[in-house]
Parts: sequence; C-alpha cells; structure tokens
Amino acid sequence: MAADTLFHRITDYANRADPYPLYAELRAERVARQEDGSYLVGTYHEIEELLHDPRISSDRRNRSVPDETLGGEEGLAPSFIGLDDPEHHRLRGLAMRSFGPPHTPGRIDALQDEIAGIVTDLIAGFRGRDRIDIVDDFAYPLPVTVICRLLGVPTEDEPQFRGWSDTIVAGFDPTPGDDPVERQRAGAEARKAMGLYLGGLAEKRRAKPADDMLSAFVSGDGTDGQLTPLEIMTTSVLLLIAGHETTVNLITNGVLTLLRHPDQLDRLRGDPTLMPVAVEELLRYEPPVQLLPQRTPLADIEVAGVTVPKGAPLILMLASGNRDPERFRDPDRFDPAREDNQHLGFGSGIHSCFGAPLARLETQIALTGLLRHLGNPRLTEDPPPYRRSPVLRGPRHLVIEVDQG
Repeated sequence: MAADTLFHRITDYANRADPYPLYAELRAERVARQEDGSYLVGTYHEIEELLHDPRISSDRRNRSVPDETLGGEEGLAPSFIGLDDPEHHRLRGLAMRSFGPPHTPGRIDALQDEIAGIVTDLIAGFRGRDRIDIVDDFAYPLPVTVICRLLGVPTEDEPQFRGWSDTIVAGFDPTPGDDPVERQRAGAEARKAMGLYLGGLAEKRRAKPADDMLSAFVSGDGTDGQLTPLEIMTTSVLLLIAGHETTVNLITNGVLTLLRHPDQLDRLRGDPTLMPVAVEELLRYEPPVQLLPQRTPLADIEVAGVTVPKGAPLILMLASGNRDPERFRDPDRFDPAREDNQHLGFGSGIHSCFGAPLARLETQIALTGLLRHLGNPRLTEDPPPYRRSPVLRGPRHLVIEVDQG
C-alpha cells in the first residue's frame, strides 16, 4: 500500500472513530515515506529514540519543504514547544518557575481541593437530568476553568476563549482536502487575538499583581531572566490551549473507554485508589494527542533502516507506538492495572508535556467524581461523533443516559 494513501486514511475524518487498525498497518512498515516527502514513524522504540535525539528539531523553520500540516504563528513569535534548545530551555524554564518545581513545587498539589470543588459543582448541575453531554457539560468546563484561574483570566471571558481555542486547534489539523492557507490564516488571527488579550491582562497585573501565573510572569525577580511582553503572550496562549484541550479529550476518552468496559468501570468504582494507574493506561490506550507533526532532522538520519533526509517533515505517531506489541503485552486490551506502562501519551524527552501533572490530577479527580455520582451511565451512541482533528483526538460530543438518583 502506498504510504501517502495510508496517511490520507489516517487523517480522514471517517477513521476518527477507530484509527488503530491503520496504525497497525503503519507499524508493519515501521517508517513510511509519503509522496510529499514526509515520513511517518509508528513503532514505539523508534519514536522514543527520536524524541531524545538532539538531531531532531521541533522548529518547523528547519524544514526544507513547505509545511502545510501546521497552523501558522504569524503575528506572534513561536512558543517554546516550537523551538529547540537553548531557547526552548530558557522559555520553558521561565514558564515553569510559576507552575512547578523548584520555584513553586506545591502549586499543582494545592489545586486538589479547588478542582474537587469544581467537579462537585459541575456534577450538581446534572440533578434532574437523565441525559448529559460529557463534553459540553463536564469535560470542557472543568479544565478551562482551572487553567483560566491559574493564569488569572476572568470567568466571564471564558466563552471567548473557547471560540479562539477551537479556531487555533483547527489550524493544526493536517486534514486533506481543506484549504491550508485559509485554515492557517484563521488560526493565526485567533492566536494573535488571544495573545493580545492575555498580554493586556499581564500588563494590568504589573501594576496590581495577584496570585496567578500572569502576575508571576511580569513580576519575577529576574535572577533567571524575564519573559518579554511578546514571550508572555506566546507562552500564555500555549498554556491556555495546551492546558485544557488535551485534558478535555483525556477525560472524554476516559469516560467512553470505561463505558465500553463496564467490568473495569465497576472495578474502579469499588476501588478508587486504582484511578492514578488507570489514568496512565488511558493515556496509553486512548491518548488525547495522537501524533506529533512538528519534527525535522537537522542531518540525514537512519530510522529502522530508512534514511530520513535533513529537513524532511517527520511525523511521530504516538498513539501507534502506544499500541506496539513489541513494547506492550496485549496492547489492544484496556487494563487499568497495567504495570510497566511507560507510554507516550505525554511525549518524552525535553518536549514532554509541560502540563502533565495538572492533566493527570484533573482527570483522576474528574473520573473518580463521575463514577461516584452517575447512576447506571450508558452510551446513547457508539461510536460518538468525533472531532475532525487527527492530532487531538476525542469525541466532539459524548451524550450519556443516567438513572435519576
């Protein structure tokens, strides 16, 4: 089978509900060259090695061919996930200073009660209803509320962010048949609008700081350097998008997977202490980020016997690697007690997911709360309608029926 045909099938909307048979075809080829000069990698060990290879760039400006798989960043500088060291290290370190160790080691753990309170309030809104959309009624409002509070975004402005976010994420979808120029233009405009808004909020915090990340960005002590106003905008946009988009899908994929495995749902309901391990298995079994399209070799490299030339687009299929039988025993089986689960759900290497600790915590609390309070939950449609994105995969809606308590 021609590799470009396989890639088009992978990115086609019709295969969003179950792309895993196509990933098995990709693993059989190990490295698949496409007619446009890009390369797909679908095996675990090769992906893991590439994620730690200093010859692999995350800066798309190093590509030797036009890049039509990614949304543009016109109007704002690239965020740190699109840069290489040492600039990536500098910007990520400055952002992490107000997000986690060593400067603020307790920030995420301190959110447990607040997250639990948001979950409780959202579930309280289900009272009197026998149909619930897990996405719109729960999985979206939870993480967007958390990340907005962390950054310092007023609650009343959160709906505006959903519109911007949806447009930005659409700009990252390598979907055959659309107009990449228009898609990238719209994504760039939304990203710029969000950046200007967040930059304006940060400037207000300079004069009147609060206990939020935007205040920390503008009032740091400067011993490790400081973010410029433009860097504050790009970093804030990244954190807000990454801080909720992946978690929405992780929670929704988790609910769907558990409803498809009622024995495991009952097991977790009876023993909530298993939830942290179960979330790791969800990250392997149904990862919210299916692929990384933004990698490029800085020199000719060999991957599984195939020479990938300098500057070629390199697409790492994380979800395929997570189902690789050469790494995981019985990989197509959902096992919430799986051991030795070094999955690729949050990537690996220097670009491993910045917000992984927060996403894990939110998902553990969210799923535990849902299992405790939802009476006899059941799907109304399987498969549900999926988002069009082959990069960020999850149902657009997940409507369930529940018994009245």
